[in-house]
Amino acid sequence: MDRWIDLDGVVNMRDMGGLPTRDGGRIQAHRLIRSDNLQDLSRADVTRLIGLGVSDIVDLRSNTEVQVSGDGPLRATPLRHHHHSFFPEARNDRAGAAANDWRAGTHEMVKDASFWSQHYRGYLTGRPDSVTAALSVVATAAGGTIVHCAAGKDRTGTVVGLALAVAGVPDEVIVEDYVLTSERLEAIMARLIGRPPYAESLAGRNHAEQIPLAASMEALLGFLADAGGADGWLREHGWTADEVDALQAKLLTP
Repeated sequence: MDRWIDLDGVVNMRDMGGLPTRDGGRIQAHRLIRSDNLQDLSRADVTRLIGLGVSDIVDLRSNTEVQVSGDGPLRATPLRHHHHSFFPEARNDRAGAAANDWRAGTHEMVKDASFWSQHYRGYLTGRPDSVTAALSVVATAAGGTIVHCAAGKDRTGTVVGLALAVAGVPDEVIVEDYVLTSERLEAIMARLIGRPPYAESLAGRNHAEQIPLAASMEALLGFLADAGGADGWLREHGWTADEVDALQAKLLTP
């Protein structure tokens, strides 16, 4: 099943529909869609997404990323928008915006999967409120939900990974979906490199640093396993069993 959604204004959008679960089920089509930044959608793109049954948008970018980029075309539609930054509020200024998926402003070179796995765990430990709020949108949306950040790789990958884990998708399948972004990495970089606030962040960076490695997501899933699984992590952060069941049902029920 080709899960890529090719539109004029994005390069890394795909539907989680069709992914298998351990008990023989499947994620329902158009319930959970992951994407890069939605700022450049054409009128035809907007019409198509609404036609797929999308009702909610979860934006994981920092406050400054949103402020600098401005409102995208979906803001003019009846879709519900939810903004949940993964960075501490004190860092949501222009300097904080640079500390996004691309790790601008750091002297540390990204050399292996351990860097990114620590980065992803940092989302869970530093902003569990935003992670749980994003997943709550997926569980309660009237229709489908698009989860996005700038590249659709790291922040988005973390939320989508948790959602799929709750639904019972095997770890190896979650990892396979995560690494699919590598097929669009050059296009993602080309799309972001010429615009603020990413231009400075990406200047002179090695594209190889950004390749999504299987070991990065495997480590995140291992971290969740130590917490009693994705559902155990959610309950540890205030979710009830009914809320966990609602997320699973949203993704699986025809």
